[in-house]
Amino acid sequence: MIIRPIKQEDNLAIGFIIQQVLREFKADKPGTAYFDEQLFELHTVFAASSACYWIIELEGKIVGGCGILPNQHLPAGYCELVKLYLLPEARGIGLGKILINQCLVSAKESGFSHVYLETLPELDKAIPLYEKMGFTYLASSLGETGHFGCSVWMVKEL
Repeated sequence: MIIRPIKQEDNLAIGFIIQQVLREFKADKPGTAYFDEQLFELHTVFAASSACYWIIELEGKIVGGCGILPNQHLPAGYCELVKLYLLPEARGIGLGKILINQCLVSAKESGFSHVYLETLPELDKAIPLYEKMGFTYLASSLGETGHFGCSVWMVKEL
């Protein structure tokens, strides 16, 4: 297993993984990452200061990723945990936890006090993981993230 920052040449692979997983869970609908305009340009999106996206490889194959992204629409000190997606063969073996931990370390190192996330009820495999990682539920969105299709909001204090 290798965890590393996203590279330009990863853009297509991770974009296709995200779309594949959203289709698998019947969550390929407007207001989700499936329709993000820059889905196949994540290296550029995460090149911003205080942002990072981690790719995970198994046996030389990209099997998923996750990142943190500052968002001007969130409260001061908050960043967003975004685009945690794993192929089926990478689930249930602790890779999601490893990716989230890597993102939490990166967020803390960048000076964030809280990590916010938005997800969908359809992504029911990820929600228990977020709970185990210490994320708690919010009654509503904290700000405009562009993912109006999401209806589950969570936050973790670092």
